[in-house]
Amino acid sequence: MQDFPVETVEVLVVGGGQAGIAMSEHLGRNGVSHLVLERHRIAERWRSERWDSLVANGPAWHDRFPGLEFAATDPDAFPGKEAVADYFVSYAEKIGAPIRCGVEVTELRRISDRTGFRAETSAGAIEATFVVAATGPFQRPVVPPIIPAKEGLTQIHSNAYRNPGTLPEGAVLVVGAGSSGAQIAEELLAAGRQVYLSVGPHDRPPRSYRGRDFVWWLGVLGKWDAPAPAPGTEHVTIAVSGANGGHTMDFRRLAARGMVLLGRTESYAGGRLTLAPDLADNLQRGDANYLSVLDEADVYIDRNDLDLPEEPEARIIGPDPDCVTTPICDLDLAAAGITTVIWATGYAPDYNWLQVDVFDERGRPKHQRGVSAEPGLCFLGSPWQSRRGSSFIWGVWHDAKHLADHICTQRKYLAYAPSVPDQCPAVPLRKRG
Repeated sequence: MQDFPVETVEVLVVGGGQAGIAMSEHLGRNGVSHLVLERHRIAERWRSERWDSLVANGPAWHDRFPGLEFAATDPDAFPGKEAVADYFVSYAEKIGAPIRCGVEVTELRRISDRTGFRAETSAGAIEATFVVAATGPFQRPVVPPIIPAKEGLTQIHSNAYRNPGTLPEGAVLVVGAGSSGAQIAEELLAAGRQVYLSVGPHDRPPRSYRGRDFVWWLGVLGKWDAPAPAPGTEHVTIAVSGANGGHTMDFRRLAARGMVLLGRTESYAGGRLTLAPDLADNLQRGDANYLSVLDEADVYIDRNDLDLPEEPEARIIGPDPDCVTTPICDLDLAAAGITTVIWATGYAPDYNWLQVDVFDERGRPKHQRGVSAEPGLCFLGSPWQSRRGSSFIWGVWHDAKHLADHICTQRKYLAYAPSVPDQCPAVPLRKRG
């Protein structure tokens, strides 16, 4: 059997999305030889794993890298998903990122007898001194095993939803009221569908307040730099939307337009869905989060003597609809006319290709600001990697800079050699006695 030469590179970056491109920029700035592998196209998930009308949840002036603005986009507008993907393609071209598309890493292991790692890919083996896993947080869609497939319903994850016209006729149940679930449910309602939305615990920040977008408020209030989530809030979703120019997500208003709100989805049997009686509590929790941002914003304005218009109407919380005061805890799906269930239930990490012992019992990488316990291996793009903003476009750029600095420091240590060989024999230290 013929042995093919193994390609070598100093740093191998796995993933050509926002994390991989940010990593490439900082490595390139430091003159570090590297290669970025992307199994599909650059920023592929933005193009083929999101619904047609998706826009960024932050305005163009904020959700970008420092070195390039969005082309032909108002700074206060919310770019569509294709524009976001095109932005990353343009950025990669701008920095001359060495990205190789259409190459999948199937396995990566540490080299046993020397420094570095060996990656098996769809295009051959590659060895690298350092590896950055930049595949991001949206790897494996999570669909809870609640409704059996044999029930005959159309069941899809939110990553497979495209638009209302692609779904069968009938009512739609959306499970999960974070940004994805809330926006999809609202789009289906606007298309004339009967929509049921299962709402769990969530944060519900204002889209804007007193003339400033909520991303601005999170910035000046120091919330983007929060180093870790508050206890019990690690997996709380955020209901916010940039759709149709951006607006605050208000579930009560959606109910007033005909959407049926439900509590958390718990179980299913005999064609009936059991729902937790927690809808009112979940809405109140979202209200508390919403009002807390307004309170902190008002204090900041007074303390800094800012001339921003008052907005008393922002504090008006509408009345609870019937589906909140008399919650539905048992739902016959057939009687409700539900033919489709969309699971907007998030993602789980998938590092099956990484055969290195750096994961906890839940499959999450163990790391300190992206630097793993395995020398030479780093992670980039994970939620809360260093701060609240880590998994956002601008946040991952700053995390990439930290990892590039770490790699450059490690390169210096590995390159070190004593200027004069040590000729003295080793003498064991004597214990004090």
